[in-house]
Amino acid sequence: MAMLEIGDSGPAVRKLQQALLTAGFNPGKIDGEFGAGTEAAVMAFQHSAGLLHDGVAGPRTLRALGLARSDKLPDATDRFTLQVVAQMFPATPLGALRSHLPPVLEAMKSAGMPDRIMLLAALATIRAETAGFVPIDEGPSRFNTSPRGHPFDLYDRRADLGNHDAPDGAAFKGRGFVQLTGRHNYTVYAERLGASLVDHPHEANDPAVAAAVLAAFLKDRELRIKSALLEGDLRSARRAVNGGSHGLEAFTEAYRIGDMLTDDEDL
Repeated sequence: MAMLEIGDSGPAVRKLQQALLTAGFNPGKIDGEFGAGTEAAVMAFQHSAGLLHDGVAGPRTLRALGLARSDKLPDATDRFTLQVVAQMFPATPLGALRSHLPPVLEAMKSAGMPDRIMLLAALATIRAETAGFVPIDEGPSRFNTSPRGHPFDLYDRRADLGNHDAPDGAAFKGRGFVQLTGRHNYTVYAERLGASLVDHPHEANDPAVAAAVLAAFLKDRELRIKSALLEGDLRSARRAVNGGSHGLEAFTEAYRIGDMLTDDEDL
């Protein structure tokens, strides 16, 4: 009973319907047919349980209903081959992809997000943040550096970033695959990953650390990202990570190419 969705039928669907009814979400007739009533009940339960409300009874929904022992999502990492990802990153040297793709896929798997949608979101995020698929430093720009100020002086006192004063702006500038920025974020993910990012912020550009930070960052925003992607709203999915629409064109292009190349129907 890995996944049940509209159009399915049989004893597994009947068990699902009974579990929904027991949980207080009436699917209608308990007939073993996954129709509109069952889908609506699944979505209502998902809303209530804080799950992605897509109307599909996948591992997490089934586990929450007591119908599965594991809530692990299907592992799609083997679909994201070097050849596939190279098409998502058409201007990126193959050497960078060959070196950095494996730690990214492993980090996503370790974070419980080996599913196709979140892998697409992760790779599209990297494309938007660092098209070269290499963890990099944020560069000075008019958004972080004043006309006559030292580099990143506009970040120095950004309370929303957790910065206190100089040299916090430069010390905790954007780094890595997801451009981790600000003393607050460096502190949170240092504690989460058991890393020394606050004392040694440059370590955010270590490929293994950058991959782990990316995965942890996306994990914290997984529901928002997936909900947006479910609606085909790539702008909101990008905003969930970046806070704005910077890099949206690259994110969208990479996501759509990868989606086409890894879709179930094409395998």
